[in-house]
Amino acid sequence: MSNVVDFVDVSTAGLESSPVADALAGLRANEARYYKNKYDHEFVTSPADEAPDAVDRVARILAEERDIVIASRPLEATDFEVDGLRMTYVFYESGLAINVMYSIEDGGKRAVGFKLSQGMDVPDELASKFKFARQRSKLAGEIRGSFFVIKGEY
Repeated sequence: MSNVVDFVDVSTAGLESSPVADALAGLRANEARYYKNKYDHEFVTSPADEAPDAVDRVARILAEERDIVIASRPLEATDFEVDGLRMTYVFYESGLAINVMYSIEDGGKRAVGFKLSQGMDVPDELASKFKFARQRSKLAGEIRGSFFVIKGEY
C-alpha cells in the first residue's frame, strides 16, 4: 500500500521497526518537502516488498559500481521521474536512506546519495569507502550524507 509522505505531520508509519524510526521519518519527510517545494511532486513511498524493482535497482547499482551490499533490511522504496531525472529511493531499517539520481538524457547527472539518520552509526559496508558531511534539517535533525558519481549505464 503506497503512502504520500506528509512533511507537516511527520509519521513513522512503515518505519516502526527501525531503532531510529523518528529520525528516519524526519529524513523521509525532508525528502518529501524538497520534492514538493522544488518540483511540486508528491513523494509517495511503498513497502519495500511492494517495490522490488526499486530495491533491486539500487542494490544492482551499488554492487556493480562499488561492490557494496547493504546489510540492513529495506523498509520502503519509491521510484519516479521528475524534471528529466529518474529518482529511486530506498529507506532501510538501520536508518540509512539511499537515492539514485539518474538523468534520462545521455551525459546528464547520475549519482548515488547516502543519508544517515540522526542516531545511527555509519554502516560497516560504507565506513571505509566514504566520508560523510553534516547538514542540519528542521525535520530530520542532523543528517550525514555522502555520494558517488555513477559511471555505468543503467
